[in-house]
Amino acid sequence: MASVIHVFYKLCMSSNIQLLCSSTSLLPLSFSLYHGILKSTDSVSYEEACQTYNEIRDYNSSALSFVHTIPYKIGIATATIAAFASIPLCFHLPSVEYFNANFVNLDVPEPDQLKTWLGVGAFSWEWMEPPLGQLSFMILCLQVARNQLGTIGHKPYGGFVRQWRAERLRERYPQYDEQILMSYSKSTPLIGQ
Repeated sequence: MASVIHVFYKLCMSSNIQLLCSSTSLLPLSFSLYHGILKSTDSVSYEEACQTYNEIRDYNSSALSFVHTIPYKIGIATATIAAFASIPLCFHLPSVEYFNANFVNLDVPEPDQLKTWLGVGAFSWEWMEPPLGQLSFMILCLQVARNQLGTIGHKPYGGFVRQWRAERLRERYPQYDEQILMSYSKSTPLIGQ
């Protein structure tokens, strides 16, 4: 019975079927089967199996602290700030003048060429194009490298954290099927339930 449930659970957690499972009754069914494993392993009622499941779920989600998500939060903050800062640094005359005076030191065009936001953009593009173009190319190359890592089975930081969390859960609950526990842990979001 446990091997059938494990296969069903693995099927439901596979990347090809996960969307289907989350939008239909397959995923709740897999968790009902998981409750059944808890019930039969511990010889307890369904309600007590649900309590054990909730304990496992809470323990699994408590594994990650603020520290584990810092790389993601730094990336989100940096990308958001850079996205919004690039607009005034290209098209807002006072910002462009300040940046030019303190970091670039190019000759400023005649005032009649800076009357519109497009004129300001044409002036600022002289120094904005190289870093924006280079950063865009660097990000593209890093995305290709990350995709290739995934193709050969290496998971970046998120995969490492998911594996660590799954092993922690397996060690805490050795009486349950380790593959089911680890599959469950790896399939849940890094933050939240």
